[in-house]
Amino acid sequence: MSHSKSVAFHTLGCKLNFSETSTLSRQLEQEGFEKKAFTDKADVYVINTCSVTENADKECRQLVRRIQRLAPESFVVITGCYAQLKPKEIAEIPGVDLVLGAAEKFNLMEHLTTLIKGQETKICSCDIETVSGFNSSFSVNDRTRTFLKVQDGCDYSCSFCTIPMARGKSRSDSIENVVKQAQELANNGVKEIVLTGINLGDFGKGDHGGKKHNENFFELIKALDAETQIPRYRISSIEPNLLTNEIIDWVATSKSFMPHFHIPLQSGSDLVLKLMQRRYASDLYAERIERIKKVMPHACIGVDVIVGSPGETEAYFKESFDFIHALDISYLHVFTYSERAMTKALDIKPVVPISVRNERNKILRNLSYQKQQYFNAQHIGTNRPVLFESVKQKDANDFPMLEGYTDNYIRITTPFRNEWSNSIVNWDIH
Repeated sequence: MSHSKSVAFHTLGCKLNFSETSTLSRQLEQEGFEKKAFTDKADVYVINTCSVTENADKECRQLVRRIQRLAPESFVVITGCYAQLKPKEIAEIPGVDLVLGAAEKFNLMEHLTTLIKGQETKICSCDIETVSGFNSSFSVNDRTRTFLKVQDGCDYSCSFCTIPMARGKSRSDSIENVVKQAQELANNGVKEIVLTGINLGDFGKGDHGGKKHNENFFELIKALDAETQIPRYRISSIEPNLLTNEIIDWVATSKSFMPHFHIPLQSGSDLVLKLMQRRYASDLYAERIERIKKVMPHACIGVDVIVGSPGETEAYFKESFDFIHALDISYLHVFTYSERAMTKALDIKPVVPISVRNERNKILRNLSYQKQQYFNAQHIGTNRPVLFESVKQKDANDFPMLEGYTDNYIRITTPFRNEWSNSIVNWDIH
């Protein structure tokens, strides 16, 4: 394997996966590997997988087949959640050389040095219960925005979810380490950090150097605000039961944390929430939204929703739709339920037909569009700070454009001006 000096990466799934892929890429580049596009010929291809939906599994197989057509002599490595959950299934995909589970992902270079093409697929996995270490990671595609992983794993047991089986128990970095990394990113010109994790609000659990630390998410964000020179922070996603009034009120007065929340709901029906084994009811969720809008009327609020989960009758879907419709939120991320092996949801009845799931998805995506348009319209005539990306975009006429987001996550595009690149500009919204 020593002769191989080029590598290409592809990431499926969440922002956390992107931050981990970026870190793996930097590790290999430091070892002398040339990074290539996934569509180019490379000596090694690494696919960092997700297993939240069935489509992610299918896409992984399609990618391997594509590599086999493009570069059949190359090494193919599969890691990520799918690799931890179903390593033997992945190993049977023609062309896969190495499968790395949760504990081995960041030992990629070590495994590559012993890999020989044509041998039996090597599986390096483990019992997820034994995974306890935390590996910090961050993504840097350009200097503007970075996704910084501060927490991993989950101790919750939602009936539809495989993530605890794929990622292990909740664990996190220390506040000291996160602050140090954030300041290094600031020194390198990064203007915005998005804090990411599997269950971000559960930050604080961990074991560093044999010493357990007793910290929490509120302490983390206060330290980042006070001790680093990053102009902007965003909280990627936080469970409603962990988003306290204390956090909400503090963000309202923070100098660097943006008025932008992403709060998973999954269903607006209390009975469906119980079937999902979520840790809150709809009234608590509504209270959180009301609190945010009371102290930050301009705040952007995104919501995750799953449609078509087992037990979601037509009446319960209508209840959920009506609840979401009444909420003062800004947009939805709508997921269509798909069966995942080893989850409790498989025993719940009735099962919603695929066609009904898809129809409900369309209904909520239409609602999301309406919510987004209404939220944007509310800010016409206002002036808000926009952080423009450091990379050029192109419009339909191939004209160079800049794209950026206001503090409250309204997307702005404008003809390219070099002096605005990776800069915060006060912007009149019209």
